[in-house]
Amino acid sequence: MAEIAYEPVIGLEVHAQLKTKTKIFCGCSTTYGSVPNTQVCPVCLGHPGALPVLNKEAVRFAVKMGIATHSSIRELSTFSRKNYFYPDLPKGYQISQFEDPLCYNGHIELELEDQSTKKIGITRIHIEEDAGKSIHDIDIDTLVDLNRSGVALIEIVSEPDIRSAREAWHYLQQIKQIVTYLGICDGNMEEGSLRCDANVSVRPVGQEQFGTKTEVKNMNSFRNVEKAIEFEINRQIELLQSGGEVAHETRMWDGNKQITRVMRSKEMAHDYSYFPEPDLPPLRCTEEWVDTVRKSMPELGLDKKRRFISEYKLPDYDAGVLTQDKATADYYEQACNALKEQTHDRYKLVSNWIMTEVMRVLSEKKISVEEFAIPAEHIAEVVDLYAAESISSAGAKEAFADMLESNEAPQLVVNRLGLLQVSDESFIEELVDAVLSENQDAVAKFLDGKDKLFGFLVGQAMKQSQGKGNPKKITALLRSRLEALKG
Repeated sequence: MAEIAYEPVIGLEVHAQLKTKTKIFCGCSTTYGSVPNTQVCPVCLGHPGALPVLNKEAVRFAVKMGIATHSSIRELSTFSRKNYFYPDLPKGYQISQFEDPLCYNGHIELELEDQSTKKIGITRIHIEEDAGKSIHDIDIDTLVDLNRSGVALIEIVSEPDIRSAREAWHYLQQIKQIVTYLGICDGNMEEGSLRCDANVSVRPVGQEQFGTKTEVKNMNSFRNVEKAIEFEINRQIELLQSGGEVAHETRMWDGNKQITRVMRSKEMAHDYSYFPEPDLPPLRCTEEWVDTVRKSMPELGLDKKRRFISEYKLPDYDAGVLTQDKATADYYEQACNALKEQTHDRYKLVSNWIMTEVMRVLSEKKISVEEFAIPAEHIAEVVDLYAAESISSAGAKEAFADMLESNEAPQLVVNRLGLLQVSDESFIEELVDAVLSENQDAVAKFLDGKDKLFGFLVGQAMKQSQGKGNPKKITALLRSRLEALKG
């Protein structure tokens, strides 16, 4: 009997912590890393009689995400209490949205490795409050920090349209890019401001009915999301092929052992006993207000990438790297706009400089492009000097290294270090003639067929010019003179 082929069916639930200055239902600060339990008040501690007041900025951020994902925005939505008990949930319930989420029926477009595109449906985006944080590893007992309790979240729930762990990775990367371009979340999974749970099932290829799913939690990096989903897919397939059944349960990813393991049986919606939040009125978002939010939307990453390809004639790879985050894309455009000559060749040179020299420094110093010492206009000036053959490639790199320390403009650095190339034709002619005259043995051997001596002769010319001669012009004239001697 032939072995059954299975395909995975994956949906992701992504929580994005919104970058509001205060919490969603009170005025407590949301600053990350403060002393535990210092950013709390009766509202986020769940004291009796303390009433929530909705943060309008959180709603605006959620609507921006809805617009970015082509979702419908509900004019009237309501809040519900999601009841469960954890030590880090002081009220015993979480204020969320249940029956009528703010945003629904959207999609996100992915670009995959083979440059094909795929749309992943978005079931819903709703706003809710975060729980506190339980800490298990610094004491003999569980400690609770409630600074995070009440911080504004959006939950982005996808349709089960994802068909591989790699697609899930691409989807999550696209979510991160969108929220960071919008400026509503920093997308940092390690700090917990972007969190992901995966619903994973498998089914025989060609079958429409879904298999039994498991929910995988505790994935704190993009790489771990991919690894955990890949493991869970393989675990379920092996289980079914050996005659077993997949249990409907919640599992956690163990990064040390690289496996998923059971946490608990999976909850259903009725287990939370949702009921309407009595202390908050319905949320109304009028069409006029949504339109004002729509007008404030920035150009998003995928649109920007496609524009870079069409406008600057960049290769797909370059455009993808430069638009991965908004700050780098802005830096690139600032440099292009500062060029003396707006040509596609120079746009590509700017791209090369940013992807090699600039990004190398960012990686070494572990800084962002906003913290980079050299302004974009100075990168443009270096490119202009190099493109005009005023400096060599080596000279450009030497100037760049100096600019990192001196913060001076490129022309000043080039003049101070004596890096300007000499391209004057009479100077180049005198130089080449002198080299041919002083190295007659090498010339004779070259004419006899020892072609490698050409590089020696070029080197002698550069040496005599103290590195200031234009190497392209020296090479061209030297080759012309030698060809003439061959007769």
